[in-house]
Amino acid sequence: MDTWAKLVPELIVDDLSSSIRFWCDLVGFAVLYDRAESKFAYLNLDGAQVMLEQRDHNERQWITGALDKPLGRGINFQIEVPEIEPIISKLAEAGWPLFMESEEKWYRADKIEVGQRQFLVKDPDGYLLRLVMDLGERPLA
Repeated sequence: MDTWAKLVPELIVDDLSSSIRFWCDLVGFAVLYDRAESKFAYLNLDGAQVMLEQRDHNERQWITGALDKPLGRGINFQIEVPEIEPIISKLAEAGWPLFMESEEKWYRADKIEVGQRQFLVKDPDGYLLRLVMDLGERPLA
């Protein structure tokens, strides 16, 4: 890996193996490195990076409050991917429910609109992922 993201969320998870299966096998991330002894993994998908760490009451973890499910309430992680359909297909084959079905959405960005095809899915701990495919720009409607 030659480029490290300047902002990388580190998510506390209940079961690292289950989370890696979801993030890697279904969504398409790859493990860049892990620390098995700490139950930690650093993941990457075309420059989108996330760290996963299994909850362990015996380790030093920066937990600021109760970790009640679904975790990550109030946040969604937008992850840009080249195509969303293959991911949706993998999720469907695995019987994994979507939080929001695929849609085309255009967002105003100053004097233009930027488009994306997007859907939302929750990981095993309830973290909300918004996977998006870029549709380009257009003048304001």
